[in-house]
Amino acid sequence: MSTTRPYPPGDRPEPGGAAEASAGGAAVPSVGDAEPAVGRDTRRLSFAGESGVVPLARDFARQALYAWGWLPAEGADRRAAAEDVLLVVSELVTNACLHAEGPDEMWISCDNKVIRVEVSDRGTGQPAPRTPHRAGRPGGHGMFIVQRLCLDWGVVRAPGVTGKTVWAELGAPA
Repeated sequence: MSTTRPYPPGDRPEPGGAAEASAGGAAVPSVGDAEPAVGRDTRRLSFAGESGVVPLARDFARQALYAWGWLPAEGADRRAAAEDVLLVVSELVTNACLHAEGPDEMWISCDNKVIRVEVSDRGTGQPAPRTPHRAGRPGGHGMFIVQRLCLDWGVVRAPGVTGKTVWAELGAPA
């Protein structure tokens, strides 16, 4: 279910609006001075000057999953949920590389029930699953995969600012 809203659901009213954490996990005040979401741990990765951003993003997300207890996974359902998060990270960052001159930043946050991945870029395009989806054709599967794996996803644009943030939310295994 693809949605484009003036703001995403939950506690993050605009890109940069939640408390951010560096790779070390320290809270950093966000742009816009919004209050951090209670019970939500947020980590931020900047891609400035980096190469190999897709594996970098996956490694960063994997470290967060270990910190939050999603990995090492206990059982097939938990392992599949963690792999889904890593796949969504890969797809969102890859789309920013292919369609928006690369990603600027990625945020990944977790509460007890939902992991949220956000990737910002300077692109003007609108991500959407290719329809009709043709499984046998190469390319064009990224947003279809995101749509199928996630509880919800969408795009946020800040007025007067070039670019966008594409976000996706995945549920924790039962």
